[in-house]
Amino acid sequence: MNRLFTVFFLVILLTLPARAQQPVRLSLDEAIARARANSVDAAVALDELRTAYWEYRSYRAELLPELTFRATAPAYRKQYSSYMNDHGNFTFVPNDYLQLNGEVSMTQNIWLTGGKISLNTSLDFMRQLDGDPYNRFMSIPVALTLQQPIFGVNNVKWNRRIEPVRFAEAKAKFLSDTEEVAMLAISYYFQLLMARENHDIALQNLENAEKLYEVAKEKREMGRISKNDLLQMELNLLNARSELTDNRSELRNCMFRLRSFLDLGEDVEIETEAPAIVPDAEITYPDALERALDNNKLAKNLRRRQLEADYAVASAKGDLRSINLFAQIGYTGTSHDFAGSYRGLRDNQVVEIGFEIPLLDWGKRRGKVKVAESNRRVTESRLRQENMDFNQNLFILVERYGNQRRQLEISRRADEIASKRYATNVETFMIGKISTLDLNDSRARKDEARRDYINQLYLCWYYYYQLRSVTLWDYATSAPVTADFDLLFRD
Repeated sequence: MNRLFTVFFLVILLTLPARAQQPVRLSLDEAIARARANSVDAAVALDELRTAYWEYRSYRAELLPELTFRATAPAYRKQYSSYMNDHGNFTFVPNDYLQLNGEVSMTQNIWLTGGKISLNTSLDFMRQLDGDPYNRFMSIPVALTLQQPIFGVNNVKWNRRIEPVRFAEAKAKFLSDTEEVAMLAISYYFQLLMARENHDIALQNLENAEKLYEVAKEKREMGRISKNDLLQMELNLLNARSELTDNRSELRNCMFRLRSFLDLGEDVEIETEAPAIVPDAEITYPDALERALDNNKLAKNLRRRQLEADYAVASAKGDLRSINLFAQIGYTGTSHDFAGSYRGLRDNQVVEIGFEIPLLDWGKRRGKVKVAESNRRVTESRLRQENMDFNQNLFILVERYGNQRRQLEISRRADEIASKRYATNVETFMIGKISTLDLNDSRARKDEARRDYINQLYLCWYYYYQLRSVTLWDYATSAPVTADFDLLFRD
């Protein structure tokens, strides 16, 4: 009985109709918004921005005081060490002791000079374990230490000039990348839209070909058309079936590509629609160039690379000679007990000036300076060329966008005319006043005009968002393209 019940239940399940997936109607704006939020490209852009943010945070932290605690607790030694007596003879003596030490220091980089100043306090404890055991404490209640390179490159100063520019470049790059995500969404969206148009065209052409072939057979029986015309209509029918099969496959491919990019389920059926409106912004080259120079990542990238080239030259010149100053002033005390080590304090002062000046290096350091200066000149030449190429490409882009709206209106009108002409030719063919060649030509022109209209519509939107990506300016709202960076940086 249990087996019969199981079989009966499975039969019922198999005979139930499958639940069809409801199609999702997606406008172009919705596709762009979803791409910004869910696409892998958008996630990569955000991760790159967060990496740049934490690098900038690390740089900012280097400008602030750093509080450090260092300790050894404990260090135990039981070993033999060499010892020279008053007669100059060496022997080995045993050592058996326990040592502990701790130090708290506050360090601050000096922005103006590139040096480092620190305030320290430390305590050392040693217990001798062999022989007659005893304790010993040494304290340094306060010590002020200065470390200063002389004639060397000021790394802190250069980092203060370079790192803010690098971070501004990273933010501009993120905004441009999000606009490029929108451009990619537009491409995939219109690819699907074009594939659906081609599929619908092929389906309509197949229906027309079937009807016309039936009409042609009747006309052939009445002797009103030639055998060649009948064969041509049959060939048109076969080509229409083949074209429909190819377009159906391309439609599925484009559907899968857009679904994957927008992170939609594999069984989601997307319905696209041609945008009813198009961008209607008046954009001039001087205005676009001004926006781009203010907002685009390229301007910041050129500035950063120029600073880095100057920094490389300064570093090479600073390596010609090395002079370092170390100075420490403070107090120290020693005793057999903890409290006594902080009484009867004595001065504790250290001053060191170390230098390294090459007497004979066969021009190695001077050669590094020449290499850095040559690299800087190469960088400057490249920056000038990149700037000119950027201006030229922006000019071409503005011209293309300005012409594209006129092209779109022409293609829209051509689509309407070609569609009406084909409908008229079909009716004319029915009454035998037009040849199959003329009918085929009008059908091809109709299909071509429709595809051209979709392509011109795509280019209009693509060029608009490309201009947004370059200028980082929203021409619809007359405001800069920006983001809530505080929210993006929040963990």
